[in-house]
Amino acid sequence: MSNYTTQMDAARKGIVTPEIEKVAKKEKMDVDKLMELVASGKVAIPANKHHKSLDAEGVGSMLRTKINVNLGVSRDCKDYDVEMQKVMSAVKLGAEAIMDLSSHGNTQPFRQKLTSECPAMIGTVPVYDSVIHYQRDLATLTAQDFVDVVRLHAEDGVDFVTLHCGITRKTIDQIKKHKRKMNIVSRGGSLVFAWMCMTGEENPFYEHYDEILEICEEHDVTISLGDACRPGCLADATDVCQIEELVRLGELTKRAWDHNVQVMVEGPGHVPLDQVAANMKVQQSICMGAPFYVLGPLVTDIAPGYDHITAAIGGAVAAMNGAAFLCYVTPAEHLALPNVEDTKQGIIASKIAAHAADIAKGIPGARDIDDKMADARRALDWDAQFACALDPETAKAIRDDRLPEDDHSEACSMCGKFCAVRSMNKALAGEYIDIL
Repeated sequence: MSNYTTQMDAARKGIVTPEIEKVAKKEKMDVDKLMELVASGKVAIPANKHHKSLDAEGVGSMLRTKINVNLGVSRDCKDYDVEMQKVMSAVKLGAEAIMDLSSHGNTQPFRQKLTSECPAMIGTVPVYDSVIHYQRDLATLTAQDFVDVVRLHAEDGVDFVTLHCGITRKTIDQIKKHKRKMNIVSRGGSLVFAWMCMTGEENPFYEHYDEILEICEEHDVTISLGDACRPGCLADATDVCQIEELVRLGELTKRAWDHNVQVMVEGPGHVPLDQVAANMKVQQSICMGAPFYVLGPLVTDIAPGYDHITAAIGGAVAAMNGAAFLCYVTPAEHLALPNVEDTKQGIIASKIAAHAADIAKGIPGARDIDDKMADARRALDWDAQFACALDPETAKAIRDDRLPEDDHSEACSMCGKFCAVRSMNKALAGEYIDIL
C-alpha cells in the first residue's frame, strides 16, 4: 500500500517515486533538487495512479519546455480512428501531453483507451464532457453533476484536468462593464459563465473546490487552473478581467498545495509580442512559481491558416521568460477541427518554439543536437543531418524532390558547386575548387 497520495506529497515526505526518478534522469537533474521543486509546487509531475502506460514528464520553467496537443471529436468531425492517428503522430513527433477535448459521442471509451495505451500525459476538460455524459442541456445540470464528472475522469486515469475555477458571479458584471472586444473565448469558461447566468448560482468548480481537491488528491490528478478570461484578441490582453482572474488562480493554487495537489496555471491567449514577457513574470509572482501553461500565445490576430506560426513566435518568447508548457496551435485554429496534417504542423511549430526557448534558458544539453547538426552540415553528411532534424521525413523528401543534376553526394540544388561549405572544405584542405 502506497504511503503517499500524490507526487507532491511523496516529495514532501522525502519519498523517491518511480516518476520522480524517471523525470530526474530525463532532465539530467539531481533527484534531491527535483524533489525540492515538486514539494514546493514549482514542478508538477502529472501522473494519475491509474495511468499505467504513462512515461512520466515534469513540467516546470527550469525543465525542458513541454508541449501539449489538443484533439477530440466534435459533432461535425466524429471519427475516433482519425483522432487515434493524431495521437500516434503526436507521440511520434515528441508531444509530451495529449488533451482530449471531445464534445460529441460516447467519450469514455476513447478516454480510457488513451489512458490505457498512450505514454503521454492525458488531460481533459470535464465541463465539456458534462453535457455529453448526462445528455442534458447545460441549465439542467447541478453543481454536483459537474463534480461527479471530475471524479469520473479521475477514475478513468487522466493525469490533469482543466477546471475553470477562477471566474465567479462577480465576473458576469465585470465582463458586462469592461466591454471586451471578444468577451470570453475559452470554451469551458463560456460554459461556466453561461451556467451561472442561467441558474443564478455560483461557479460550481469554485464553490465545491475543496471536494474537487479531495478527488484529485485521492487519484493524484493535477489541476490545470483554466483561464476563462484569457484574451481572445490583442485588444483584450492584460486587461482587468484577465489579471483579476489570475489573482484568484493564485489563491486557488495555494489551497491546492495545502492538499498536496499539484497545479499548473493556464495563461493567454492573444498577446502583443511586447507584453508576452511581462505576462509570464506577473503569473510567476502571483501564482508563486507554479508551472505556467500557455496557449501560444498568438502575437497577431490576422493570420488564420498560419496561426501555428504566430503561436510559435509567442511561445518561444513565453517559454524563454518562464512558461513551462506550450499548448500547440495548428493552421486550422479559428477555422476548423485540425486534421492529421494540421496536427503535425502545429506540433512541429511548437517543438521549434520549445527547443529555441530551452537553448535560450540554458537547459543542460539543449543545444547538443544543434551542435551535431552543425557538424553534419560542415561535413555535407546528409543522412546525419536528417537524423538531427525535428522532422527527418520532410527534410529528406524536400531534398530528394530537388536533387542537383550532378554529383548528388555533396551540394544541394540551391547552390550546386557554388556551395560555401564545399568551397571552404576544399580550400582548407588545400584542394582545387572547381565551380563550373
